[in-house]
Amino acid sequence: MADSKPLFSLDGDPVAAEALLRDVFGIVVDEVIRKGTSASEKVCEWKEPKELKQLLDLELRSQGESQEKILERCRAVIRYSVKTCHPHFFNQLFSGLDPHALAGRIVTESLNTSQYTYEIAPVFVLMEEEVLKKLRELVGWSSGDGVFCPGGSISNMYAVNLARYHRYPDCKRRGLRALPPLALFTSKECHYSIKKGAAFLGLGTDSVRVVKADERGKMIPEDLERQISLAEAEGAVPFLVCATSGTTVLGAFDPLEAIADVCQRHGLWMHVDNLLKHCHGSQASYLFQQDKFYDVALDTGDKVVQCGRRVDCLKLWLMWKAQGGQGLERRVDQAFALARYLVEEIKKREGFVLVMEPEFVNVCFWFVPPSLRGKQESPDYSERLAKVAPILKERMVKEGSMMIGYQPHGTRGNFFRMVVANPALTRADMDFLLNELERLGQDL
Repeated sequence: MADSKPLFSLDGDPVAAEALLRDVFGIVVDEVIRKGTSASEKVCEWKEPKELKQLLDLELRSQGESQEKILERCRAVIRYSVKTCHPHFFNQLFSGLDPHALAGRIVTESLNTSQYTYEIAPVFVLMEEEVLKKLRELVGWSSGDGVFCPGGSISNMYAVNLARYHRYPDCKRRGLRALPPLALFTSKECHYSIKKGAAFLGLGTDSVRVVKADERGKMIPEDLERQISLAEAEGAVPFLVCATSGTTVLGAFDPLEAIADVCQRHGLWMHVDNLLKHCHGSQASYLFQQDKFYDVALDTGDKVVQCGRRVDCLKLWLMWKAQGGQGLERRVDQAFALARYLVEEIKKREGFVLVMEPEFVNVCFWFVPPSLRGKQESPDYSERLAKVAPILKERMVKEGSMMIGYQPHGTRGNFFRMVVANPALTRADMDFLLNELERLGQDL
């Protein structure tokens, strides 16, 4: 029957709902915040996919489960998930757990609003404006526009779409038939989302012209100039240069001023105020009514390609409020100091070789096992060295002792990339990283 209550449902029972949430929050505090950030606990508990599916019992059934069973589910989800807040999780460009940011996420998820109009998200519309204003000030801009995006890939796609609209605004209405062959330029060290964005937006990956980078991974402005001239000679219209501040692997910063000079000479798009709404707006009458009782300029949802948009600003706002600008600055300084400490330790230890001196918090290095030390002149040295990182990665993950990423890069074989991002890291964690690689690789 339509009005029958589902088995074990908490609908209409606020006392039971509160009890469930208190229990879940207790599990999160114990299993994620306490254990997940403890160096004495595992980073992960590795299981093969088939076994993990059985342990989690992922099947969705017609009948609901008891509250006790749901709490068991929560514990299992946490137990078999990677603890990215762990001090020995170095695998990605993110790590750590900030309690104020977590508090912000709990609040936003509890309120469960969508940030498209001031009508339903008044606090967060104003908050996002203030956070974006502060971020613009940090890079020296006194005005501008922006939105929080789900990630860097979407941000880069926005950049490509805005640049195209700025050059050919009629494409919003007429589509690709309004466009000549276009060319955008980016370094060979750029994030892969540039090519994905070109494909997604209908430009095609061939429209992406790859500019050479120097030995440190920085875009070479002279080659950018050459590539622009070449594209024009081939009948393409240059419209965008995508530079990078902190490449994914090496952490390289493109020479922005020199690149800006090239863009200015060729009239390529860099920054235009208030373009987001012109480019993406659809003026949906059921949502963005122009006769509302407040300033409709605060209805920011028409600036984005999404409709519903989750609130992302509270995490940063609350953390900034708690730490202050000076506190956040100290975090950055600490990250650079620890990266420098790791570099100096690598130089001291036998069996560790830097890929290059870092300019950011990305520290790239090889671990050379005992069997390969002093064998640099052997014809198969590079091939054998490239196999070391994958072996050590498997061992550390299956033991759960730590996680660190590796990759090849150009002609360089696999090496480790350590990113110092977790604000809770100490020198002891840097020492552990090197000691653990030595332990895991002592028999190689």
